[in-house]
Amino acid sequence: MEPLVLLLLPLVPLVAALTLIFIPREKTELFRKITLAATSISFAGTVFLFVRFPLDPAGTHFIFRMDWVPALGISYQTGVDGIGLTLTLLHALVSTSGAFISLWIKERVKEYSIFYLVLVASIYGVFTSLDLFFLYLFYEMSVIPMYPLIGIWGSQNKVYATTKLTIYITTGAVLALAGILSLYGAAGLQTFDLLAIREALNVQPVGIEYERWITPFLLFGFGVIASLWPLHSWSPIGYAAAPSAVSMLHAGVLKKMGPYLMIRLVLTFLPNGARLWLPLIALLATVNILYAAFAAIHQKDLKFLIGFSSVSHMGYVLLGIACFNETALTGTILLMFSHGVMAACAFALVGFIYEKTHTRMIPDLGGLGRKMPFISVCFVMTAMASAGLPGFSNFVSELLIFIGAWRDYRWPAVLAVLGILFTSVYLLRAVRKVFFGPLTRDWKGAEDPKTLLARLPFLLLLGSLLLFGFWPEGLLRVIQPSAALLLGGS
Repeated sequence: MEPLVLLLLPLVPLVAALTLIFIPREKTELFRKITLAATSISFAGTVFLFVRFPLDPAGTHFIFRMDWVPALGISYQTGVDGIGLTLTLLHALVSTSGAFISLWIKERVKEYSIFYLVLVASIYGVFTSLDLFFLYLFYEMSVIPMYPLIGIWGSQNKVYATTKLTIYITTGAVLALAGILSLYGAAGLQTFDLLAIREALNVQPVGIEYERWITPFLLFGFGVIASLWPLHSWSPIGYAAAPSAVSMLHAGVLKKMGPYLMIRLVLTFLPNGARLWLPLIALLATVNILYAAFAAIHQKDLKFLIGFSSVSHMGYVLLGIACFNETALTGTILLMFSHGVMAACAFALVGFIYEKTHTRMIPDLGGLGRKMPFISVCFVMTAMASAGLPGFSNFVSELLIFIGAWRDYRWPAVLAVLGILFTSVYLLRAVRKVFFGPLTRDWKGAEDPKTLLARLPFLLLLGSLLLFGFWPEGLLRVIQPSAALLLGGS
């Protein structure tokens, strides 16, 4: 039953999107209900798989395979290990919460719902695919709905933002495609099966010279979507222009596909090449952390502040990958989950504030804690999670990365700790200016969400951070065996 459930995760939202095409556009409420139902079904399926996931033996489970083009060795094959399952759970949380936030959309709801569901299905496909062809297909497929979602329903330079995002990500994808095709040829198996390629390369490695030259195609190709400095400039602009639910998926999940594919393809298939290039990634990751943190300090727009904060935090993820040891890699996967949930919650909160006040400018806001106590508490908790406060899963994940980095990259580790200090500065300053002090205006329309349903996405996201903050073993017992097996095979 489990392989069938895993197969349905991307298919349910995709079938829902196709169904919406045939419904008259006047049925606005029906579009919203179908979107909520599709994302909720995939969420329930993910929780079911998480509960049923076998911890022993470590490896890939729930495998489903169906031949597609046998002559080229292409099959539709799905399955997950602990790493893929953790990121699938992240996506389920964020996409379902985003579906609730999407209820704010008032214009062209039919088209928005279709594109949103296609984006959701694409990301599920990336995290569950065991075939290189379909993995890359879903990766590219995720860019297609982002263009209209930002270009039509976005704000503030939306055409420039979506064009820049598409150009950057597509350029990176072309670089990565060159690496993927090269791997397909180097394995000599005439198959895109990830498990078969891994086994073949473990038995007969391709050679260090080959790995030296092919590794940067994959590292920097996927580094673009991970906001690796200096290939990051599309990211904050894209966040700021996107509608709230799309910003949630963009920062929370879409950006995690880059590090995930670095781990899945580079660390697994090209370990010798990775060891040659990862010191450079560690250096660039440190720049990510500090440069984006300094940029966030100077932002006056709440969305840009959260956007640069996200770029900064991705530096910790990239630093953890660069360490190439079990402790740091385990912390990296946990941080990908924790930061994804936290970033999604932050963008949902900023979106709600904008809906009620029609401004995101920090100097214009003030005293909102009196008008919106629930949103204020949620924002403070999100800021504390971002700053790595104990009690949230962000703290555990960052601690593991610092411990893992201390062995090989001591100076980057020290500078990364300073990045947390800068994070506290810009987030606490934003909290003080937006929610405390005297009211800068009457803010007659500013009020908390009144119903439990309206509060549910915030409670779901923050509850997840607290659950795995106080009980990190719930995720670590799934992540750690897969991280150890991956490095053991390297």
